[in-house]
Amino acid sequence: MGEMTDKAKAAGNKTAGAVKDAVGKMTDNPDLQAEGKAQKANGAAQDVAGTVKGKLGDDI
Repeated sequence: MGEMTDKAKAAGNKTAGAVKDAVGKMTDNPDLQAEGKAQKANGAAQDVAGTVKGKLGDDI
């Protein structure tokens, strides 16, 4: 995957995670809230991977 693909997927994961986290809070559902937090963290990691690929090239 290229830098832009990673960053696009990261944005999607961060957004979906934020929605799940918020819905989990509103509905008092700790499992959904935890899932949202994990998905946001995954998105943040993908964003870092995209940044690294941008700096080093897509060959990594």
